[in-house]
Amino acid sequence: MYHLRLKGEHYQIGIKRGTIFQRANISFPFHLDSFQLEHGTQSEKILRKFFPEVCEEIRGVSDTIGVDYTSFISWMLCMGCCMYNLESNIPVEIRGCTAFAYAKNGNVIYGRNNDLPPYLRDGSKSEIYSPTNGNRFNITTSSFINGEEGVNEHGLAVAMTFVMTRLEKIKPGFNSCFIVRYLLEKTSSTDMAVSLLMELPVASNCNILLADKNGEMVVVECTPTQKRVREAVASDNGSIVCTVNSFTSDEYAPYDDANGDDYNSAERYKVVMDSFNDKITDDYLGTTTRLLKGEYGFMCQYEDPNFQTVWSSIFNLKSLMIYRAEGNPRKKKFVSDSRLHDMKFGK
Repeated sequence: MYHLRLKGEHYQIGIKRGTIFQRANISFPFHLDSFQLEHGTQSEKILRKFFPEVCEEIRGVSDTIGVDYTSFISWMLCMGCCMYNLESNIPVEIRGCTAFAYAKNGNVIYGRNNDLPPYLRDGSKSEIYSPTNGNRFNITTSSFINGEEGVNEHGLAVAMTFVMTRLEKIKPGFNSCFIVRYLLEKTSSTDMAVSLLMELPVASNCNILLADKNGEMVVVECTPTQKRVREAVASDNGSIVCTVNSFTSDEYAPYDDANGDDYNSAERYKVVMDSFNDKITDDYLGTTTRLLKGEYGFMCQYEDPNFQTVWSSIFNLKSLMIYRAEGNPRKKKFVSDSRLHDMKFGK
């Protein structure tokens, strides 16, 4: 996993990233069909309306590496949405992932297993952004510029999980990974993030988990036509919310087009929710680590060698300390990452 620091104006950040790509001789073969190119072109207009800064960042990359901006951003906007024909490209649309947040015993904790084809592991990135006129944040991604999860300087965690969408239902709009980036950079609390998310056109089905340092946490179930806020489950011990690769509310289950082919989503969800009351203790780091490693039930024990947990994360939303296993957490140790904490609070 690469660990980058990116600071300044968005276009200049893009130039820095483009220069890194050039030095590493990284190229991007685009194989977009007419549907994807049209989807990307129309989605770029929406992205630019709400988040023009990130469009300038992408233009900085495309200008530096000498590729067509429209093709490049269209490719990025198809990620996690309609990359159905790119088996030899990145990313293949095979995505698992379990994300959860809980408030218990004075702690507010976020955890995630990011499940993908293992060839995406080595190119994954944990990046610290300090953009001009935006929040400072850490974003973790199997791509770049957008991402699967992150936490910002205000103690707000944002994460996505993929939910299958039939092609004919997809509409122009933000894909889930750009939603994560947008909310990390622009919002400071769960309530504020929900408010902004409700205004965004969303391209395809996804879940967006939001949790802040005050213990406010929800999952927003998103389709291209509507959104629903799923509240955390409260108990005497605290509260917890979890999202997997399906819509877990009865109301939105009919919009899920996976037909059950969702990498044990129901089982992963049940393990997280059942573990909260009797497994998660004051030793939040130890017990959350054991949960993510699958010691309390199925979480990352995939038998398919072409589909594995490629990283695992724990965020303390009050201290901004991050703990990450860069690879399958059954085999890799969780290592602390204090970069965002040090920026906010000092070493």
